Amino acid sequence: MRISVNKDWLSRWFNVKKYPEFLKEDVAIREFLSKKLKNMSVDRVGIERSPDVLAITVHTARPGLIIGRGGTGIEDLKRELVKIVKRKTAIRLDIQEFKNPETSAKIVAEQMAEQIEKRIPYRRVLKQSLARILSNRDVKGAKVALGGRLDGNDIARTEHLEQGSLPLQTLRADIDFAKFTAHTTYGTVGIKVWIYKGLKF
Repeated sequence: MRISVNKDWLSRWFNVKKYPEFLKEDVAIREFLSKKLKNMSVDRVGIERSPDVLAITVHTARPGLIIGRGGTGIEDLKRELVKIVKRKTAIRLDIQEFKNPETSAKIVAEQMAEQIEKRIPYRRVLKQSLARILSNRDVKGAKVALGGRLDGNDIARTEHLEQGSLPLQTLRADIDFAKFTAHTTYGTVGIKVWIYKGLKF
């Protein structure tokens, strides 16, 4: 499986014999956390394995919301994860703060979906989201796009806003991309976000 030259793997482990089992487990863990931590500004989930420990790291802009009072949130998540893993292995769950949520395509896309579901006009969602992304000085360019029955219109269409540089054909370009789906009473609206943060060498 090929990844971008400037991105790292989100699952970091190697096991020939148990590869199918571990891969299936990783997918189940990610699906569970995606549903459980919806709208909690999660940028990414990293999974590492050693012979005795399964280490899961959640990078989020709202760590306090996940950790909970006195760490109760983490303990609840661990109990659910034990049911998914179904093996005798220690689970270490770390919550790390992601300090610049406006530079995360996934977080921005999720926030846009939340606004669309609250029936905020799509033009305002596009403009505010792009402005928020570009407020960070590390961002060199960005594009936000919506597709579907926007504002409940009968005919589905795609609208987008773009500003700055976005070199999609450059391998060394550090471009964060994410897509998300907003569920509304008049159907689904697809959301795509591209954020360019310069070249990586």
